[in-house]
Amino acid sequence: MPYTGTLQVIQLGLRPYNETWQAMQAYTDQRNPDSSDQLWLCEHPPVFTLGQAGKPEHLLDPGEIPVIKTDRGGQVTYHGPGQLVAYLLLDLRRAGTGVRGLVTHLEEAIITLLAQRGIEATARRDAPGVYVDGAKIASIGLRVRHGCSFHGLSLNVAMDLQPFRRINPCGYPGLQVTQLKDHSEDCHLPNIGLDLSHHLAQGLGYTLTFADPTESIP
Repeated sequence: MPYTGTLQVIQLGLRPYNETWQAMQAYTDQRNPDSSDQLWLCEHPPVFTLGQAGKPEHLLDPGEIPVIKTDRGGQVTYHGPGQLVAYLLLDLRRAGTGVRGLVTHLEEAIITLLAQRGIEATARRDAPGVYVDGAKIASIGLRVRHGCSFHGLSLNVAMDLQPFRRINPCGYPGLQVTQLKDHSEDCHLPNIGLDLSHHLAQGLGYTLTFADPTESIP
């Protein structure tokens, strides 16, 4: 049965990757059964992140963009301004889902969001994420610790896609990357974040609340 509690949405704006990652780890490590489930929405300054099993050979030419080895699943991806990043800090047992179920839910939420804007998107069982005409528009990478998730998804909205050419996105040589701006005029990032929040909450039975990041994030 879907969880019927609340999901706190915290809008962080543009925030450094390392700072956000460390805050996610800290929140997850200090959680207790009464801790709130949270959804953090943000953008990051330009950065390449390499997942736990990430292979350095997929970093073709990082240049001046920093590379951070992180603890999420998946290979290498790029984050930059104009990309919506959504981090899900959930107690999976309380939410009644597992990692595979959560990945599927994230993909379905993005597919629904894009469909509302007239964009037909699909998921791939062999390569988590969301695709439009074979090009990747959203990436997913999670970590679970003590039964609780952190990390999440990134959705390309209206950004510079050139840095993706410096890597094999998600470990796939030649994988094309796209963004919402190339398919729709409805690409105001704050509105996209709010729409995505509602889709993410709905499928898991959450009610959304909104929190002040200055009072909620370490």
